[in-house]
Amino acid sequence: MFEVINDTDKEVVEIDILNKYVKYIVKKLHLKKCEFNIIIVDNDKIHEINKKYRNIDRETDVISFALEDNMDVLYKKFRLLGDIYISIDKCYQQAKEYGHSCEREICFLATHGILHLLGYDHMNEEEEKEMFLLQDKLLEGYKIMR
Repeated sequence: MFEVINDTDKEVVEIDILNKYVKYIVKKLHLKKCEFNIIIVDNDKIHEINKKYRNIDRETDVISFALEDNMDVLYKKFRLLGDIYISIDKCYQQAKEYGHSCEREICFLATHGILHLLGYDHMNEEEEKEMFLLQDKLLEGYKIMR
């Protein structure tokens, strides 16, 4: 259904927690017969991806590539949701800045990415409210607090 891939040369101890948390999200959101990946990268790699695919010349914390946005990639028997790239460097930096754990930050970034794969967005105030409320509900439901 999903795979978490560490594409860095760093040990990411939060991967076990992330795997358990994403299983919880899959169950809570009733995601069946779907596939997606969460790829952990460093700042250099996410900067490269951001520049190449979004024409933004800087690193970011999370990028989602929702394949269901492309009508040519739809399948009848399962959903191929896409890929989520998380910068572990940004994750650690933001956890420190916001004063919470790295586990909380990586789970937050994964939640944000998964919701984007499912079509949620925050381009306007109404969309943002809906997406962020669901994000908070999922994190709090798993007892991941700030």
